[in-house]
Amino acid sequence: MPAEEEVDFSAYVFPDTRQRRYTAVILWLLAALGIGLAVGTAEGGWITRGALVGGIVLALGGIWFWLAGWRMRLDQEAALIEATRQVSFGVGHAAANLGWRGVRSRPTWRILLYSAEDPPAMRGFVELDAIDGTVFEVVEESNPEDWEKLRREEGEREA
Repeated sequence: MPAEEEVDFSAYVFPDTRQRRYTAVILWLLAALGIGLAVGTAEGGWITRGALVGGIVLALGGIWFWLAGWRMRLDQEAALIEATRQVSFGVGHAAANLGWRGVRSRPTWRILLYSAEDPPAMRGFVELDAIDGTVFEVVEESNPEDWEKLRREEGEREA
């Protein structure tokens, strides 16, 4: 059995949603091809009106991808730092998740935070805008998880 490799997750970087604009350009090129074929060929061949409709749909999809291609000014590290400022407890573990809001898919960071004690006494959730750092929501509560029960179950599985 091969030895387990340790993975360095700190090197992972969330991709910028600005990359959606590359998809928009590709869709527009395909749309131009479809529309050009539909307009430039005689009706009745293997190119039909469907190529025109498909080209229009691809062009509209390209518009959406272009408009949804936001430049994220807040990376995951800056989002985690801002989230720790929003809660009233010292942060131990935290996890970041990238989500989207609205029709144009504006990127938002959703951060789950646990207090620094072992086991954590508090947990919090912070949602903030990945473009301008606006804080949408901050929730703090006592940690309802039974850490001792989890440790016992973990010990039973290892035995």
